[in-house]
Amino acid sequence: MTQPPPPPNQPPNQPPSGGFGAPQDPPPGGFGAPAPPPQNPAYGYPQAPQTPQPPQTPPPAQPPGYGYPQAPGQAPGGYGYQQPPGYQQPGGYGYPTAPTQQPVPPQSGGRKKLSAQTQIIIAAAVAVVLIIGAGIWYAGSKTDDPSNNAKGGSSETTGGGGNTAPDGGGKEKVPANTQAKVAFQLPLPKVTDLTDVTGSWITDKAYVKSGVESVVGYDIDKGTPLWTTPLPGQVCAASRHVKDNKTAIVFEPAKRVPPKNYQPCTEVGVIDLATGKLLWRKSVTGTDSGDSKAGFDEVTIGGTTVAAGGTDGGAAWDLATGKLLWKPEVNAEECEDRGYGGGDALVAVRLCGPIDTPDTFIQNLDPKTGAPISSYKMPAGVDGAGVISTKPLVVAADVGDTAGDGSGISDFFSLDEKTGKLKVKISANGERYAAECESSGVEVCTKAVVGNNRLYVATEDHEGGGDYGDTNEIVSFDLTTGKPTTDKADAGDRYSMFPLRMDGGNIIAYKKAPYDKGGQVVSIDGGTFKQTVLLENPSDESVVRAEQSFVLDTAEIRYADGRLFIADYMFDEPSTSTDTKEYLAMAFSTH
Repeated sequence: MTQPPPPPNQPPNQPPSGGFGAPQDPPPGGFGAPAPPPQNPAYGYPQAPQTPQPPQTPPPAQPPGYGYPQAPGQAPGGYGYQQPPGYQQPGGYGYPTAPTQQPVPPQSGGRKKLSAQTQIIIAAAVAVVLIIGAGIWYAGSKTDDPSNNAKGGSSETTGGGGNTAPDGGGKEKVPANTQAKVAFQLPLPKVTDLTDVTGSWITDKAYVKSGVESVVGYDIDKGTPLWTTPLPGQVCAASRHVKDNKTAIVFEPAKRVPPKNYQPCTEVGVIDLATGKLLWRKSVTGTDSGDSKAGFDEVTIGGTTVAAGGTDGGAAWDLATGKLLWKPEVNAEECEDRGYGGGDALVAVRLCGPIDTPDTFIQNLDPKTGAPISSYKMPAGVDGAGVISTKPLVVAADVGDTAGDGSGISDFFSLDEKTGKLKVKISANGERYAAECESSGVEVCTKAVVGNNRLYVATEDHEGGGDYGDTNEIVSFDLTTGKPTTDKADAGDRYSMFPLRMDGGNIIAYKKAPYDKGGQVVSIDGGTFKQTVLLENPSDESVVRAEQSFVLDTAEIRYADGRLFIADYMFDEPSTSTDTKEYLAMAFSTH
């Protein structure tokens, strides 16, 4: 959403124009910064926004905060979010992000596909429409929804529902000094076309980032390259999960040669994040006749299985050996695994039947064989789903294109992973809650996490208690009853926050700052909902402008042990219309 204009003679909630110096010289041999990438359309292409339900009339003296969860309707609802992928593995961290996978060029047979260039052009065009449309709708909605006119409901005070988080305390400790400094920047590679650099991970010694036809491990404090993994082509997709210090990627089999600037995304590989060694590389044939390879849009790790999916179906390999476990097969039901959710379990989103009216199934799989442990058929009008969490099993979907706000989420579904039965469903008001799932894959949902048998979700921005500037909250729902809880963490005036991952029973959240402040990382106690600042970035103008040059709502944001890394997942030629220096990634540290 766009922000309302500030009152006269007040500064805007955006950085002022004008040049600034780079925070510090980038280290030699690094990569560079992305221009803000175009955002892809979300699950279920944007429809006209629905009229929001007016909130219950509050007591005159004390109106409720904006993002307070509304009670479920006829069907009680509960939902979960992404577990902290890779965080439990020693030395390896990979948290939820919203990567956009490289589109796969068309191949004969199978479901309808578009060319890579066509998909990128469409995505960019839709992004422009979404931005314009969202701005127009937001301006009009300010007078339509009474809750938008209520000021003062947001500060840094918080409310919780108990004293102890059911999932226990977290591992993240408060640094002796939470004021961070710029550790390093990775400069922008020279490219002439839209380039996917999906993938960011943290180990105990390295920050690992996908680059141009490579994956590079950088010293976690200095930013100097420790190792480089060369690839034959560009990265298309990357797992957000880490297992035994290993992660998985999808990449193109060869370099891009004009005029055909894109190769099919057919290669799946596993990288050792400690050494940078490409442990194995595999591909499989698709269901089409002949020897054409299957293309993949995304990849994940569930248990000890690497699983990749896309419009050609799904395939899986053993993480350690690369042994093929299953591949796309022709079947009478016209079924294919569109993608997988990983982590502690492996969940498939399986589409069956005609491409225009498919049935969508959520299947908890045996990671070793691919055999379904349980299966749930989604309601009619669902042509895909986003996996928020595999344990507990929670998915999000746009039922009948009713999301209305472009978020791709109209409802959340909490499922019993053993039986496949629906526990609870809750309708998500897209005008109130900010969680999103992109249409480009299965594991691309953001601004929602699961822990303590609760779903924690960010609200949409709304007017704050000050004279200008917006704010929002993080609130929660009980996964057993589907009812809203009393949890509410306020971002504070002119700040906006969203959850990144769980840390035991605590929520790690990033706070987007106003134009004159640096961003923050906070830990929210899962019992009391008290916020504790773990890191605060510098407020120097040059640093603030560099931080805010990233598309922070969709950027790869990683935090661990007093270090924060921010990177975009796609970039193009550097913009000549701004004097703001941009980077592939920036690192901040309290050490």
